[in-house]
Amino acid sequence: MKAIFIAFNQAYNMEIADILEEFGCRGMTMWQDVCGRGTSTGEPHLGNHAWPTMNNAILAMVPADKVDAILEALKAKDEDTPALGLRAYVWSVEKSY
Repeated sequence: MKAIFIAFNQAYNMEIADILEEFGCRGMTMWQDVCGRGTSTGEPHLGNHAWPTMNNAILAMVPADKVDAILEALKAKDEDTPALGLRAYVWSVEKSY
């Protein structure tokens, strides 16, 4: 089992959740109106007067064999609209119940 944390511009709305659904990954936790700033490119999304845009975030637990395909789909989405901003991070899940 792997955890994928996905931070993305709120303009994507449910498109990112739909990508997970396409790969049979139903379970997730989503946060709306998350502030953030990318590490090297893109504008801050801080929800203030200067930087009004906001992010959403998803944490999904997925089978390890689906991670690469999900990341490829997310990367393709990001490359289609790079100004919006989308990043995904994966780590191992040690235990769950």
